Amino acid sequence: MRHHSPRKTVTPNAAPGARGTMRAVVQETFGGPDVLELREVAVPNIAGDEVLVHVRAAGVDRGVWHTMTGLPYLGRLAFGLRRPRNPVPGMDLAGVVVAVGAEVTGFAVGDEVFGGGRSTFADYAAAGERSLAHKPAALSFAQAAAVPVSAVTALKAVQDVGRVAEGSRVLILGASGGVGSYAVQLAKAAGAHVTAVCSGAKTDYVLSLGADRAIDYAAGDVAGGPETYDVVLDIGGNPSVSRLRLYLTGKGTAVIVGGEGADRLTGGLHRQLGALAVSPFVPQRLTTLLALVRAESLERLLPLLETGAVVPSIDRTFTLGEAARAMDHLASGKVRGKIVLTL
Repeated sequence: MRHHSPRKTVTPNAAPGARGTMRAVVQETFGGPDVLELREVAVPNIAGDEVLVHVRAAGVDRGVWHTMTGLPYLGRLAFGLRRPRNPVPGMDLAGVVVAVGAEVTGFAVGDEVFGGGRSTFADYAAAGERSLAHKPAALSFAQAAAVPVSAVTALKAVQDVGRVAEGSRVLILGASGGVGSYAVQLAKAAGAHVTAVCSGAKTDYVLSLGADRAIDYAAGDVAGGPETYDVVLDIGGNPSVSRLRLYLTGKGTAVIVGGEGADRLTGGLHRQLGALAVSPFVPQRLTTLLALVRAESLERLLPLLETGAVVPSIDRTFTLGEAARAMDHLASGKVRGKIVLTL
């Protein structure tokens, strides 16, 4: 159930400090981490159905990397053709509500929240009421900021699309990253037997998350043996659709969540479209997903987060002024779980 608090409306720009300005990470062009600069900008205004959050921590994920680089080019239809449509990056946040819009009923000034926001690499960010939940008391702000995009994506992949159930045999490609670390834990919480594929340096890590077996992707093709799986979650891999089918049982399901290292024009989209095109003609189910951070999904995660069945895994934290270093670290391929900016 959603918690409801007595509503108190505050003029948005009255909450922050002098002159209604704040620190924010800004990029004027697409490129590598060097395009990110810490600047003083105006505090955002909020719409009637939004709240203004004093950001205490912001998650860093591959989606932010794509909006920073402008890759793949096809993605620029969403985040800007020649320059970023949203010059302040960031989607995950955890913090304290400092102002609420006139239409907001579920949150009040002073509430600790987490979820999806707009331009969250900043001292203050606007967030829609439908994209937030009350922060679990058991989680720090940094832990809560590591949840929204990655954990909701994993939840949708494991439960809603993959339909993982007790006794399912699940293969997770890219199990050591932000989404993968949650997918391992959610599949185990559902009672599945989990095989996790990652780099050899991270096999101990994915086993610590609860995976029953870990495979070094460099050691050979996981389709080379006789074992097949009821569900394959392709989070960080790039196998062809025909290769994915070899991993599956006769009526298994493959969910393509992402994929890196493909061409600069489409990224991994060609595999997702290919899976959808092939699926109607084969006995296996080949599909993909688009996961938006919504309150309903966050609230489904709350019991798992509160009981410790799912624990946010943070590789490293950086300050807001170290956003470029955080993006460099993300691109290094060494990250286990999530990176978080703390403010």
